[in-house]
Amino acid sequence: MVVRVDLLTKEYPPNIYGGAGVHVAELVRALRGLGDTVQVRAFGSPVAETDTTGYPNLPELDTANAALQTMGVDLRIADDCAGADVVHSHTWYANFAGHVASLLHGVPHVVTAHSLEPMRPWKAEQLGGGYRVSSYIERTAYDAAAAVIAVSHGMRKDVLASYPDLDPAKVHVVHNGIDSQLWHRDTSDEATATVRRHGLDPERPSVIFVGRITRQKGLPYLLRAAAELPPEVQLVLCAGAPDTPEILREVEDLVAGLRESRDGVSWIPDMLPRAEVIALLSAATVFVCPSVYEPLGIVNLEAMACGCPVVGTATGGIPEVVADGETGWLVPIDQLSDGTGTPKDPDRFVADLARTLTEAVGDATEARRRGAAGRERAVREFGWEIIAQRTQQVYDTLVRSGTHSG
Repeated sequence: MVVRVDLLTKEYPPNIYGGAGVHVAELVRALRGLGDTVQVRAFGSPVAETDTTGYPNLPELDTANAALQTMGVDLRIADDCAGADVVHSHTWYANFAGHVASLLHGVPHVVTAHSLEPMRPWKAEQLGGGYRVSSYIERTAYDAAAAVIAVSHGMRKDVLASYPDLDPAKVHVVHNGIDSQLWHRDTSDEATATVRRHGLDPERPSVIFVGRITRQKGLPYLLRAAAELPPEVQLVLCAGAPDTPEILREVEDLVAGLRESRDGVSWIPDMLPRAEVIALLSAATVFVCPSVYEPLGIVNLEAMACGCPVVGTATGGIPEVVADGETGWLVPIDQLSDGTGTPKDPDRFVADLARTLTEAVGDATEARRRGAAGRERAVREFGWEIIAQRTQQVYDTLVRSGTHSG
């Protein structure tokens, strides 16, 4: 069944700053490859391509709270969804557009759960009162959605815990994916030159982090753990887009302290081209994902596809991607149940992270073995075509049954 899907998103190339944007771009490409008509409706100025429309902020709301600016864009998007068979929104930024479009045009609204506002209370630091608005939007959209797609079983559990009025039968699990043809190991002379230009010595063991500077990514815990690593181990931080000035200052202070006691600490705050990220992942001994909240983590799949084994926190959807002892290492964590993901014993979590990283970089042969197994698993289980097919099945079921949001 060929349907017209209006896919609603804040992020779309070239305006991508997180995993949700990567997911949307790859899902659109794969769905179009299966023959569906996909109208992309994205915030700002997306790449010029057929069936893709951009929506800038309304000038009337230029001085308004960011959450209100978002709602203004959403209303324009909702109006343009006339004629869609399904509307599919990603993140709270677009959830309001999907919900209103569903009510206005009488079509089912599908929500993909990349993250949840109740699980990220620190967002109040970034959004102020807008966090209450974003929470209201997300809750309303989820409770009324025709279907919710969770990117992991861990995320499905969080969705049902956060929104207990939601019918569990509406919540489907479709994992994030990876394009293993785009993401693959590169140790060419050009890649090696890129690595050296960024301050990494490929002859020394190294740990690499790639992610935004936000509470959920656990970067301050990693920086504390890095102080305990053997002196020959390098640390590469591809870390930017801080949520708040406060967490940026915290990271700056920790990096400065780390550099006083050891060399080989490289911090790259800019978003790098894919080829450069691949070069760095291919050269690193291990990739680290110290997140305290992670629905799945596309970055883990990107590392695995490049043959780089993952050291990840045993939380959220990470254990569904990283097979402990096979494709990487999992770090235990005992967390508060207040939605923050904060370790009950932060010092113990830091010590366990340092111990696991030390073990991982201490045996290059074992790291390569797990890295190769990770590549195989990424190709076998997380290809975008099968993920698009599973998403398409959700659409088809709703359209065939005539199910609408409500």
